[in-house]
Amino acid sequence: MRITALAGGIGGARFLRGLRHHVQQATSDPVSGETAGTGLTEITVIGNTGDDIWIHGLRVCPDLDTVMYTLGDGIDPERGWGRLDETFRAKEELTAYGVEPTWFGLGDRDIGTHLVRTTSLNAGYPLSSVTEALCERWQPGVRLIPMTDDRAETHVIVDDPDNPGTDIALHFQEWWIRYRASLPARRFVVVGIEEAKPAPGVVDALRNADVIVFPPSNPIVSISTILAVPGIADEIRATRAPVVGVSPIISGAPVRGMADACLRASGIETSAAAVAAHYGARSSGGLLDGWLVDTSDAASTPVIEQAGITTRAVPLLMTDLDATAAMAAETLGLASRLRSTP
Repeated sequence: MRITALAGGIGGARFLRGLRHHVQQATSDPVSGETAGTGLTEITVIGNTGDDIWIHGLRVCPDLDTVMYTLGDGIDPERGWGRLDETFRAKEELTAYGVEPTWFGLGDRDIGTHLVRTTSLNAGYPLSSVTEALCERWQPGVRLIPMTDDRAETHVIVDDPDNPGTDIALHFQEWWIRYRASLPARRFVVVGIEEAKPAPGVVDALRNADVIVFPPSNPIVSISTILAVPGIADEIRATRAPVVGVSPIISGAPVRGMADACLRASGIETSAAAVAAHYGARSSGGLLDGWLVDTSDAASTPVIEQAGITTRAVPLLMTDLDATAAMAAETLGLASRLRSTP
């Protein structure tokens, strides 16, 4: 079975860890890697790069690194981002020199990854090749591909805090980290997205997938940014594989992060049903065949199904690895039922 997932940072990475664990648990032959009834299971992850940013001359790819570190057992489990056993002495020195930006914390271990990436990019290697090389160290157990090798960065249009009534554009990272999404966003603009092309391997991963999954990542600045790369959404609409999403919203709130601020700026209610409607049903030109909501949102199931998206209510809190693996099992189970439905 070939699984292709679109993923952002923390939520997507944690779901993927559970998905990988479920696949490993389902393996009947640990030598061959054969999974009962499916054959060899391959997981390809198309990662969001809209959050990428240049910091102190280094190219930082937050979502790619969060997936890579999480699946490679190098993530800080408390923060959900950055390296385990991290120190920030370089950041302290830069701050002492008064070098901006001081709001973005590059950890000392993390800097090693960014140095390797930046040096390779400057030598002419595309981001997809550099990501593959970085994964050689971390062995994430999935194939991780950036959505594009081209530069496409998310910016946020907000009211200038120093000049009320004037719009300014902030890089998404500054809005998210420095201002904690407290400045009301007017809209999101992904600079360069119109000219971006899917990275090598992205289209094949979508065309050859047996299942396409939207993990519980930020629906606006993670999943929708990937979908905005020309050609990706069209490939998903055209696939014969079932497309199943997992709600990042439980009981009207994001489990973690500030996805509600992103939804609000996009005119979307913070609810599992509204996010499903945002993606839309494939039967009506949208993207989803199936949608998982939390048991606390079971009452929304009829509304979502009326829109043409098969919906199931299951526990969605990723409290530990086993709970997350159970979520992944439900995701693949729904995909299997959709596949067998005439």
